Amino acid sequence: MVVSGTDTGARMRVLVYSDNADTREQVRLAIGRRPAADVPKVEFVECATSPVVLRRLEDTDPAARIDVAIFDGEASPVGGMGLCRQVKDEIYRCPPVLLLVGRRDDGWLATWSRAEQVVSHPVDPVTLAESLAELMRQRAAALSG
Repeated sequence: MVVSGTDTGARMRVLVYSDNADTREQVRLAIGRRPAADVPKVEFVECATSPVVLRRLEDTDPAARIDVAIFDGEASPVGGMGLCRQVKDEIYRCPPVLLLVGRRDDGWLATWSRAEQVVSHPVDPVTLAESLAELMRQRAAALSG
């Protein structure tokens, strides 16, 4: 997959996990088609349950590879923080995870979960897009190296 931000056909697959359809929609709308000019366009993969997240992240088909994941820390019954820690332990070459937390004070839990980025609710579109773009740049560099 070409991940150059200047290639108009380049895409990065971003998994969005939340049991709440409104939260998944807020994330999609905040990010738009491309979170920054220097990163590829985003192809969203939405998941409402943790078993589906695990199946998607374990898929070894390069055409189905997830490049970055966004987990809702407030999801139920399996919260994004615990799921993040689980995938970091269990998924070989786990993609970077951006964690949405309910309160800024939950940052220490995000550290425990091993998420690479943390954004608090309510979702600020600028902060979310900047955080995702940073993870996309890191992922592109890791895949090309």
